[in-house]
Amino acid sequence: MIPLSILDLSPIPEGSDAGQALRHSRDLARHADALGYRRFWMAEHHNMPGIASAATAVALAHVAEGTQRIRIGAGGIMLPNHAPLIIAEQFGTLAALYPGRVDLGLGRAPGTDQVAARAMRRNLTSGEDAFPQDVVELLSYFRPAEPGQALRAVPGAGEAVEAWILGSSTFGAQLAAYLGLPYAFASHFAPAQMMDAIAVYRERFRPSERLAAPHVMVGVNVFAAETEDEARFLFSSLQQAFVNLRSGRPGKLPAPVEGFDGQLDRYARAMLDNALSCSVVGTRETVRQGIAEIAARTGADELMVTAQIHDHGARLRSFEILAKAQAMVGIAA
Repeated sequence: MIPLSILDLSPIPEGSDAGQALRHSRDLARHADALGYRRFWMAEHHNMPGIASAATAVALAHVAEGTQRIRIGAGGIMLPNHAPLIIAEQFGTLAALYPGRVDLGLGRAPGTDQVAARAMRRNLTSGEDAFPQDVVELLSYFRPAEPGQALRAVPGAGEAVEAWILGSSTFGAQLAAYLGLPYAFASHFAPAQMMDAIAVYRERFRPSERLAAPHVMVGVNVFAAETEDEARFLFSSLQQAFVNLRSGRPGKLPAPVEGFDGQLDRYARAMLDNALSCSVVGTRETVRQGIAEIAARTGADELMVTAQIHDHGARLRSFEILAKAQAMVGIAA
């Protein structure tokens, strides 16, 4: 039985603002908690007009306060942007407030463009190249403090924070395997190396004090509605957002457009077919078949579902339909 979770970018729809997006994220998390989802993750992105979760730890505190059971976490924190000690303190604080419920997914990419990356880091001399060392340093701050220890994370030391490595290539898979950490693959937007990365991770995994056996989670876009046409209509918001982003025109999440597929040129179609190939769009039966196929093909231990839907009510309904499809294929929280 495969747990099902949610990745939320706290999308800012056209006609709305960041405050409303964050309130909607909290409402979605409360909804997911009641429906039995395992985790609710938020992602760090900067200089993106359509994403409100840049201050990820702050956003997660807002979400956690409105929920009871569901695990909350980062999917992920882009570690090259931060000093490891600061992240240990932030997520140590979350774990102190919400014990037994905090995940920390760590990514190697900047989660932004070079202008914003330079503004955060001031220089780019270490960045991604130092990622493995930064992960090891960060994990060390969660160990119980020893007598005479000169530097410790407060809060953080001794807190039970579940750490993950995120990736969209075999690099993250190798690091997760070497460190004995669970691995989450970003197949919801970069699926090309998914099967290779999963194979590398499982073949090279070394048990650790944190994890005895390999554990894989894969990302899936799911847009569910009462009819196939309505689901395709909702999906067009994400399609437009990807076209805009890849064209250098990032913006707020567009309103859906009828017949958007028919407006695409062959280059945009090829790009979307590649980037969004791990997507399931349709009615409950279509969703049931789609998530069952992805689970079987990847052998994933968990599925992390995301849905950038312009209308908040439709987004809540999509996750309700998915929860019913989940029960039909034996996927449980």
